Amino acid sequence: MPISYFWSRAFLTSRWLLWLLLICNVLGTIYGYYWYALQLEYTLLHWPAWMVVFVPDSPTASLFFSIAIAFLIFPPRSRWLKGIRALFEALAVVTSVKYGVWAVTMIFWGAALGDTLIWQDWMLTASHLTMAIEALIYVRFFIFRHTTLVLALGWTLLNDYMDYSQGIYPWLTEQLVLRLNQVRNFTVALTLASALAGAWALWQAREERKWNS
Repeated sequence: MPISYFWSRAFLTSRWLLWLLLICNVLGTIYGYYWYALQLEYTLLHWPAWMVVFVPDSPTASLFFSIAIAFLIFPPRSRWLKGIRALFEALAVVTSVKYGVWAVTMIFWGAALGDTLIWQDWMLTASHLTMAIEALIYVRFFIFRHTTLVLALGWTLLNDYMDYSQGIYPWLTEQLVLRLNQVRNFTVALTLASALAGAWALWQAREERKWNS
């Protein structure tokens, strides 16, 4: 079996692999929301309840990707469901790439400033890198277009605004809090870069389809 098979549509969209991805991402999403439990409780006590939507960044990205994979398993037929599918796919790509890279950067930035890495940091590094990689791998099978990509960018920028204007950003180590302006600037720049990565991957997928047609 040639190694190229593992990059093929037949392999990557096989139902057993899609179901495995869905189960792993759903479990990761559940764990991610559990990870944010204390911050969610703190936010509900000190801010309006509606702001809690903007608190759990990575698990929400994982939720978006889970929904996108579910749509690959069960493709919708109606036009409005296809529109919903496209929106969730765009959200999945932008947020998974953004928060996958963001979390890993924060972990090693903190370590460079003197924080001690523990086993959970390595687990989070592996899981968040996987988030970013799987989104870029599966973008070629998604149906979203640039319009929905812009909507996903808008949502993610709104999340950044809420995080850093209202102080509901993911809890950081003391060393990173002292550099909060730098963290904010990096976060916004990463949002824009993630949208550009999504647009590039979308263009690459179109070119591949043209080449194979």
